[in-house]
Amino acid sequence: MTEITRRDAIKLGTAAALTAGASGLVPGSNAFAQTAFAPKPEAGASLKVLRWKRFVQGDEDVWTANTKKYSDASGVPVRVDSENWEDVRPKSAVAANVGSGPDIIITTNDDAQKFPNKLLDVSDLAEYLGGKYGGWYPVCDRYSKRDGKWIGIPMGCAGNALVYRKSHVQKAGFETIPKDLANYLKLCQNLKKNGTPAGFALGHATGDANCWTHWCLWAHGGKMVDEKNQVTLDSPETLAALEYAKQLYPTYIDGTLSWLDPSNNKAFLTGECSLTSNGISIYYAAKTSTDPAQKAMADDIFHSNFPVGPVGMPTEQNLFFNMIIFKYSKYPNAAKDYLRFMMEKEQYFPWQTASIGYTAHPLAAYAENPFWTEDPKSLPYRDAVKVMRDNGYSGTLGAESAQCMADFLIVDMFAKACTGSVTPQEAAKQAHEQAKRIYKA
Repeated sequence: MTEITRRDAIKLGTAAALTAGASGLVPGSNAFAQTAFAPKPEAGASLKVLRWKRFVQGDEDVWTANTKKYSDASGVPVRVDSENWEDVRPKSAVAANVGSGPDIIITTNDDAQKFPNKLLDVSDLAEYLGGKYGGWYPVCDRYSKRDGKWIGIPMGCAGNALVYRKSHVQKAGFETIPKDLANYLKLCQNLKKNGTPAGFALGHATGDANCWTHWCLWAHGGKMVDEKNQVTLDSPETLAALEYAKQLYPTYIDGTLSWLDPSNNKAFLTGECSLTSNGISIYYAAKTSTDPAQKAMADDIFHSNFPVGPVGMPTEQNLFFNMIIFKYSKYPNAAKDYLRFMMEKEQYFPWQTASIGYTAHPLAAYAENPFWTEDPKSLPYRDAVKVMRDNGYSGTLGAESAQCMADFLIVDMFAKACTGSVTPQEAAKQAHEQAKRIYKA
C-alpha cells in the first residue's frame, strides 16, 4: 500500500465545494469551505482511539492498515482498541465525566449530544471534508452539530436493510420483499407456515432492535416527540404500529426477545430464519466463507429496503457512527489530522470496499464508489445515511433523546406489546410516561 504524506494529501484533491443549493446537503456554515486542511500534529504526539468491534473482517483489516499508513506518514503512533457497541457508550460517558481516556471515540447515535461541552470543536475539519466531497447528508447535521458547531465527524452508519433468502421468499408466494405493509405481513405469515420463519431482535440490540422498531413506529406516523420536544408516544399512530408488530411477532423464530446484535447473524447463517434486518455482515460472512454450504447460501441472499407505511415515505433508522475528540486530549491537532486522513477518499474508498459497504458513507461524493455498482446486492445499503432519520425525530437531539435510546425505550415498548405482557395501549402509555420523565429532567 502506497504511503501518503501530509503534503501529498493536500495535493490529492482540490475539487471545488458544491454550492449550498445542492439538494439536501450540508456543506457546513461556509459553502466555499477550504479545499486544503492539514493541522500539524503536536511534537511528540500519540493517539488512543476507541471504536466498536468489527462485524466484517475487511473493516478491521483496512482500518488497521490505514492507521498504520497514517502513523508511517506522520510519525504519530496511534493505538486502536475495540469494544462491543454496548460497552462503548458507558466508556464514552466515563471519559467525559472524569476528563481522561481515549483521545478519539467512535460513538453510536446521539451519545455525543449527552456531553457536547466536553468535545472539541471540529468545525474546520467538517467544513473541509464537506466542501471537498460534495457535502454532508442532512442527518449528519443533526447528529454531529450542536449550537452551530461540529462536535463530531460523521463516519457513516451501519445501514440496516432486510436480508432474505430469495428461494424461501419465492416459495412463500413473492418474487421479492413487498413494498406495502399488508403484503409484508402476509409474506412473514407464509414464511412461518413453510417452516422458514423471519427473526427480528426484540432484546437490547443497539443496531438491529432499534432499527426495525423505529421503522415500524415511524412508518405508521408515530414518534417519540414532536418538533417542540413534547412527548407524543401515546397516540393512535403508535397504537397502530404496536398492533401491526403484534401480528408480526408470531411469525418470528422463538427467542428473539433476548436477541442481541450478533444473534440474528447466527440464526440466519445456520438456516434457522430466512428473513431479518441487519447490516451487510450476514452476506459478507457467507460470501467470504470457505464452507461450500455457506458460499451456496450467499447466492440465495438478497437485500431490500423496508416497506413504506401509511406515511408514504421511507422511515429508516440506522446505527449512526460519530467520531468525537475530547477536549482533554493533549494532541487535538494530531487527532483532527488522523480523522482527516481516515476520511479522505484514498483511505475511505478501500476501507468501505473491503467491508462491502458495512458502513454507508456520510459524504455525498462517496456514492460514486465503484463498489456499489459492482455487486447489485449492495445497493439497498448505499443511501442509508442519505434517507435515514435520527433517533430523536422529530424533536431536538440532546441528552434526552440519547437517554431514551440508551434505555431502549422504544424497543421495550414493542417487546411488551408483541409478547402480550401488557396490551399495546398500556405499552404505549408506559413508554409515554417514561419518556416524559426523561424529557422533563
